[in-house]
Amino acid sequence: MSADTHSLDLLVQALRRLPGVGVKSAQRMAFHLLQHDREGALVLAQALQTACAQVRHCALCHTFTEEEICATCRDPRRDAAQLCVVETPADQAAVERTGAYRGRYFVLMGRLSPLDGVGPREIGLHKLFERACDGTVREVILATNFTAEGEATAHVIGEALRARGLQVTRLARGVPAGSELEYVDLGTIAHALVDRR
Repeated sequence: MSADTHSLDLLVQALRRLPGVGVKSAQRMAFHLLQHDREGALVLAQALQTACAQVRHCALCHTFTEEEICATCRDPRRDAAQLCVVETPADQAAVERTGAYRGRYFVLMGRLSPLDGVGPREIGLHKLFERACDGTVREVILATNFTAEGEATAHVIGEALRARGLQVTRLARGVPAGSELEYVDLGTIAHALVDRR
């Protein structure tokens, strides 16, 4: 773009920060907002500014909240003896949507990835261990993703918590409901066979 579109260039670069958004997608979004929805662009800008100013991490579970303690941690109907460990607030939301879990959470805000410089300190493992060993928690459910980093994170957490005498469980993995075996990847089938019940 030319020198007289500096603001547009900045907008495109800002939109590229979103996951999965490349140059062309960012340009399409920027052009759409400026050409067809300037009011929407202003609403988006205000919403981002407000969220950045008001949203913070829950002091207990680290999910996003506008309060010191999030609504889930404050809810007396939640089972404080169960603590589900997830990687992100999006993962927490996915577990919540199932309606099958009524315990509390701890959100790591990431996963161990030594090659990327993400170690135990960066994901707050010491805070997780403090929370899990508070005398109330009896079971820690590891619900990290089934990626190499997620598996490594679950392993490190599981070993450390078992050494502290806590019951540690891991989400089951297997063949998705409604799927046909010939189309399921081999790793999923192998894990389903090992974890069969």
